[in-house]
Amino acid sequence: MAQQSSVYTHGHHESVLRSHSQRTAANSAGYLLGSLLPSMRILDVGCGPGTITVDLAVLVPEGQVIGVEHSPQVLESARALAAERDMKNIRFDTGDIHALEYPDNTFDIAHAHQVLQHVGDPVQALREMRRVVKPGGLVAVRDSDFSIMTWYPDIDGLVDWQELYIQVARSNGGEPNAGRCLHAWARQAGFDRRNIIATASTWCYNTADERAWWSSLWADRTTKSSFAQHAINKGHATQDELNRIAQAWQQWGTEEDGWFAILHGEILCHV
Repeated sequence: MAQQSSVYTHGHHESVLRSHSQRTAANSAGYLLGSLLPSMRILDVGCGPGTITVDLAVLVPEGQVIGVEHSPQVLESARALAAERDMKNIRFDTGDIHALEYPDNTFDIAHAHQVLQHVGDPVQALREMRRVVKPGGLVAVRDSDFSIMTWYPDIDGLVDWQELYIQVARSNGGEPNAGRCLHAWARQAGFDRRNIIATASTWCYNTADERAWWSSLWADRTTKSSFAQHAINKGHATQDELNRIAQAWQQWGTEEDGWFAILHGEILCHV
């Protein structure tokens, strides 16, 4: 635990979990799904509310999935979801990605989604994921890149949001542009470049329902989540400035031609 030197920028406000609970294996781990076999053991690191974890367990019915998360509070939601879906091949543990409490060569796959952007030492995290995977297995990671998020139309305040988020995340010890760094971090963690497959994919929000969902959760995150507290406490923004950014999000959500795209970097690393 001592190696975790960053602070989780988002925290676990309802607006954050509202976003994370919409993540599925299909919309967040598509680059990995073709590699799954029914009997695999999978470690899902930084599993959050467990929606991707449970989906992975469905896809390996003869295997096992373990979700590990730093926050015990969030794991209550993950365990409830697994029970609701009557999943028997899944369990959830608390732990630190920098020092995983599993023996060497335990899993066929170690997976992390939107995690490395928040940790204090992403290279050490990848070393640990590599350590617990069997020879011939995979380390699979996907992270977004905040600097190249883009949207239409131009709304006063959204560029301020983007710049502010990057400032706050970095002041918390994270790297909000992690997506572009994953393959380089993997090499630093000891993976041979020939064993790293680097790809990219997107999320895009454009329909009325998508715009309403994405804009409302970011308006709430901007004023009510841990991100807001960090921004104010560290002197990056005032409450009035956060309120103005939240209003910009609400305005974007009402734009009939509103469009928002997020690019994610992905790596599949063969052990």
